[in-house]
Amino acid sequence: MQHIFIIGSRGLPAKYGGFETFVEELIKHQKNKEICYHVACLSDKEHHSHWTYLGADCFTIKAPSIGPARVIAYDMLAINYSLSIIKKENIASPIFYILGNTIGAFISIFKKKIQQVGGKLYINPDGLEWKRSKWSKPVQTYLKYAEKCMANQADLVIADNTGIENYIKQAYPNAQTRFIAYGTDMSLTELSANAKKVSAYFEKWGLKQGQYYLLVGRFVPENNYETIIREFMHSKSQRDLLIICNHENSPYFEKLRAATHFEQDKRIKFAGTVYDRDLLNYIREQAFAYIHGHEVGGTNPGLLEALAHTDLNVVLGVDFNRSVAGNSALYWDKKQGALAQLLNSIDEQSDFSALAQNAKEIVRSHYTWGKITKEYEDLFLNES
Repeated sequence: MQHIFIIGSRGLPAKYGGFETFVEELIKHQKNKEICYHVACLSDKEHHSHWTYLGADCFTIKAPSIGPARVIAYDMLAINYSLSIIKKENIASPIFYILGNTIGAFISIFKKKIQQVGGKLYINPDGLEWKRSKWSKPVQTYLKYAEKCMANQADLVIADNTGIENYIKQAYPNAQTRFIAYGTDMSLTELSANAKKVSAYFEKWGLKQGQYYLLVGRFVPENNYETIIREFMHSKSQRDLLIICNHENSPYFEKLRAATHFEQDKRIKFAGTVYDRDLLNYIREQAFAYIHGHEVGGTNPGLLEALAHTDLNVVLGVDFNRSVAGNSALYWDKKQGALAQLLNSIDEQSDFSALAQNAKEIVRSHYTWGKITKEYEDLFLNES
């Protein structure tokens, strides 16, 4: 039996977030029973409580509330508790799969402990976290250093985007890397326009089927909300821009309002969050087009979901996004007027079936959870 200890997600069941969804899908699609997953779960109440979820051994870690440093403490406590399980149960050759680089400055201490029990350290750096504008300069400096430490200490760096893998290879030539993509679900929603929650949502926001642009994602500056909104306001489009994000009580929302005066444009609709997966998929499927502005990171789950469910995708043309969407999207850059001009051109067209077909084929060939899970199982069993 190969034991895998997954550390760094908030845990199971997944509520929100890329890492949490990844862990749940990896376990949900497990085929090989020679793998036993152990998943650390962040808790505010309980410490070391165990339960089984989809066949995985889940355990809680109660991390102290110490601000941003809490995630570092969480990883440390989770590794130490995992080591105690390994010693107690005499587990041979465990693999620690750490999601994110936050613990990086302290990883050498834990690498030695992992080696002492015959284990290996795999990491997933996610995106370039140190580039995110939400962090202060000192925090960005720490995160860059943490990335360096993790890349140099890991037995294997697993990147979910070829752009991230290439970056790691160039920045840290001694690092061993492997590309295994993130995944998504292609199944269409069973909802119809007559469903109560569909009609209520569309009526609330004044939406017409197939007549709105859609923007979904974390409400942070590096996802280029300001550029997208400003350009949309300068476009001649008669369609709405539906924005689904966690903007409530965000200081960035007021900064954005002051910078763009979007409240003066009736087409711009901030609709808050939608956690109902079926409803969100329906909203994606009925959108005229999806606009993707994510600039920092690897394979963004929202982009994969858009490729799987929306016919036309209008994507910021950075390497990370191009390596995923390929020939299935229309690309824009941040030059003034570029996106507005593209939107005007799009509004004069009606047939995007070729792009839609390309998008579905890309997802079907490269990004299904079944394919991703098999690649991980092969890695864990055959190369460990």
